[in-house]
Amino acid sequence: MNDRVKADSLLTLHYRLATADDTELVSTFAGNPSTLQLGNGELAPTLEACLDGLPVGEHHVFLLEPQQAFGQYSAQLVKRFARDELPQGAAIELHGAIEFEAPGGGKYVGTVRELDETSALIDFNHPLAGKFVRFEVKIIGVL
Repeated sequence: MNDRVKADSLLTLHYRLATADDTELVSTFAGNPSTLQLGNGELAPTLEACLDGLPVGEHHVFLLEPQQAFGQYSAQLVKRFARDELPQGAAIELHGAIEFEAPGGGKYVGTVRELDETSALIDFNHPLAGKFVRFEVKIIGVL
């Protein structure tokens, strides 16, 4: 058994993600820990990089600038669509998520920022893009 996190580790940990003002977004500290396989896309690569080399049993807090976390906010990733251009059968509601199919079969998700009878403004930025993020972790085990 390894006692430090590596780039391809299977690990058990508690983690908490919050905004810079400490508004909690997700946390496992009050419940069961999470088990993650690093390198498989289960955690954002920038967050995985924070874990690299951490020893079992330690508790760390990382304060990440936007470019270290989920990137800068890009106005180019905000697009207006006519209602008939939106995915058929999608539940479209203000501030809700909407899934689009990319050429080649991939999927991508946007957030509805504005909605009226004829169009919707969709934001494809990550919800935390442009924000400072607080990432707290306690490594429980590394396999």
